[in-house]
Amino acid sequence: MKKEISAGWAGLTFLIMIMTMLVTVVMLKQSPHVPLIVGTIVAAIIAWKHGYKWIEIEGMMYKGIRLALPAIVIIMLVGLTIGAWIGGGVVATMIFYGLKIISPAWFLVTIMIICSVVSLAIGSSWSTMATIGVAGMGIGLSMGIPAAMIAGAVISGSYFGDKMSPLSDTTNLAAGLTDTNLFDHIKHMFYTTIPALIISLVVFGILGRQFASSSMNVEKIEGTLSVLQESFVISPWLLLVPVMVIVLVAKKVPAIPALIIGILLGFIAQIFVQGGAPADAVNALQEGFKLETDNEMVYELFNRGGLDSMMFTVSMTLVAMTFGGVLEYSGMLQSMMNIIVKAAKSTGSLVAATIASCITTNATCSEQYISIVVPSRMFVKVYRDRGLHSKNLSRTLEDGGTLTSVFFPWNTCGVFILATLGVSALEYAPYAILNFTVPILSIIYGYTGFSIVKLTPEEQELLKGKGEKLKEDDSMNNMPVLD
Repeated sequence: MKKEISAGWAGLTFLIMIMTMLVTVVMLKQSPHVPLIVGTIVAAIIAWKHGYKWIEIEGMMYKGIRLALPAIVIIMLVGLTIGAWIGGGVVATMIFYGLKIISPAWFLVTIMIICSVVSLAIGSSWSTMATIGVAGMGIGLSMGIPAAMIAGAVISGSYFGDKMSPLSDTTNLAAGLTDTNLFDHIKHMFYTTIPALIISLVVFGILGRQFASSSMNVEKIEGTLSVLQESFVISPWLLLVPVMVIVLVAKKVPAIPALIIGILLGFIAQIFVQGGAPADAVNALQEGFKLETDNEMVYELFNRGGLDSMMFTVSMTLVAMTFGGVLEYSGMLQSMMNIIVKAAKSTGSLVAATIASCITTNATCSEQYISIVVPSRMFVKVYRDRGLHSKNLSRTLEDGGTLTSVFFPWNTCGVFILATLGVSALEYAPYAILNFTVPILSIIYGYTGFSIVKLTPEEQELLKGKGEKLKEDDSMNNMPVLD
């Protein structure tokens, strides 16, 4: 007989995984795969001890993996995109003109604004980071700017657009799960996201001053430009490739076919523009592009990409989602969240509890979407019972769920960023300014009452009527069928 798993057992599972993670990643400098496997084993044993059969536990793992399958497909396509775009000279062209145009002092501000605009237009942080972000890393590193700072600016801009775009899946998910009008949801997020955007731009403006033109390593940049011209055909026409992908996604073409078109264009460019052999173009898709050069920076930037380069990320995602699946479907995660809900007495503590739940879910289930889905199920009735409008909850879910997923190296977002930008979560975390400023502002607003919207008596009556109708429908659906 199955027993409810208490929060203590659930907390023990999480504690063992985190301790194993700290030892393995921080002390031994190894990957997070093994700690996540250890966490999965512990979670499975606890579920088994509480009456779950092994076949049911396996089913939990498979359900978790199924949730990540769309992300895995995107990750693999991004590996192909990077290989094709490097081989086709697209990335080299973007970096070449970026070095010519952008001032180092304003680079961090510029790249954040560009990423914000692009992700707002296409609704995808991942697509933005895989295209504009990859080129931005190359440009910034060529200017002598630390990789962690560049990644922080790219991530901040990419997640601003992802959070605020009506085309974003997480934006639609948060609004849909809380029964909030999409554009009311987006307007309500202005209160936390716009101030955070301004704060981020100011901080990046201050950080960028140390890289002013007077301190530029002109010789290093000229050397990079020279190597790029020797190694690739540089042409502004190649910029049409990323523009095409951005336009397609902005026109609501799904990400997968849009990326496939980008891959094909890069593949064609490598053969017909760069003069590469078809076999080399295929190899760039599989193993990544290969470039022989004495310039260490160019070597690091351009010897990458390909399907093989994403297998670390794919395996990490699979392992993380098996752990998250057992926690979610055995009820362990719910047990931990119930304690948080009970502790939230005031509106401020309720908002803080919601954000804490989103962060906990990001840490334990390793998937951004689950960090919105699970807390939404937990808190929607609590907010309604306390007379709070649903857009307070939908905003808080995005403030705590969408944005904090990047801070965990084993979360699908953290592993994607490592694979795409080449910077780990521990390095870029202090510079992902927008991502940690928004949740802080959200909690402050909860305690001060600023921008917290209450339900009107009419809205409360309407919601009460909806609830009674749902109960009636449920009772009808549960009636026995007579032959």
